[in-house]
Amino acid sequence: MKLGTAEAEPGEIATGYLSVTELPTGQPEHVPVVVVEGEKPGPTVWATGAIHGDEPTGMEAIHEFVDRIRDDPLEGTVVCVPVMNPSGFRTNTRTSYYDGDDPNRYFGLEGGDGETPPRVQQLICDRLYEAIRPSADAVISLHTSWIATYPYTIRPRVSYGDHRDETEATELRDRLVELVDAFGLPVVNQFGHDETTQRSLQHTLTGAAIADGIPAFTPELGGRFVVEKDVCEAAVVGLRNVLYALDMVAEPATPETRFELPADTDLKRLVHPHTDTAGIVRYRVREGEWVEPGDAVADIVTPTGERKTEVRVDHRGYVLSRYDRVAVYENDPVLDMAVPDDEPLLLNRSN
Repeated sequence: MKLGTAEAEPGEIATGYLSVTELPTGQPEHVPVVVVEGEKPGPTVWATGAIHGDEPTGMEAIHEFVDRIRDDPLEGTVVCVPVMNPSGFRTNTRTSYYDGDDPNRYFGLEGGDGETPPRVQQLICDRLYEAIRPSADAVISLHTSWIATYPYTIRPRVSYGDHRDETEATELRDRLVELVDAFGLPVVNQFGHDETTQRSLQHTLTGAAIADGIPAFTPELGGRFVVEKDVCEAAVVGLRNVLYALDMVAEPATPETRFELPADTDLKRLVHPHTDTAGIVRYRVREGEWVEPGDAVADIVTPTGERKTEVRVDHRGYVLSRYDRVAVYENDPVLDMAVPDDEPLLLNRSN
């Protein structure tokens, strides 16, 4: 397989760069690529990291994963893009600095907005996705979340209707469930359809791949800015076990640390609760804790330390993340949660 300047023959690993645009200073903007070509044919799995430039754990997990499968008999191909957002990575920021855009909202778009041509970030995402889509049998988009985050995997919902029939959607859902379970982190379903659309999550890399019938999911590997080694190790194990689920390697890997949210039902993402007053937030809970409706999860205090109000939850569920700030305004979110899911994973979107 050839990708940019990386070209691997069967049984080889090749590294190189894919040019995605030109910089004003004349140099090309490159993303690093790694192609691991198995000795025998088989599925092609893509693993990507650092689509948000302040999320380095996925990059390091890819580095260690490639090193560990270097000498393994492999059937199929593994393609890795450790840094999907080089401009954000250089500045240690979530967005790219071309136009301040979130790179993970530009996949699967078509054209610009009428007379306005596509922005450079969309062009970059188009070129990356043009490389991914034709060959991908699975896509794993490695992310991290807020600084204080319990690791988990976001499992997207699968729809059917005018774009695919129910049988195709069921097969895609079942394969997706299999691969997410193989990865091994706690599973949290994506927001419901309406909120997914409102947040433009259908235009993430995972959302675009699912729309094209490619099993794809998003592990959230703990907090951003720094690499959490235990979560990175779990991701390395998870990547290998996805290959095992696809019959690409002969043996699975065993995690050293297991992360669990032992719920008795499927869970979904929820941004909740919000504070109704400005002030300084003092958390009473940590990521991974279970809370019940009515529990106080934070206090809002004045800059001089007097308590203004308590922030309570309306839902039972797990704390996934505490937001990485202490100064809050009215209606700012306080937590990301995983709450019982009341929406099916397979959605009928027929007109």
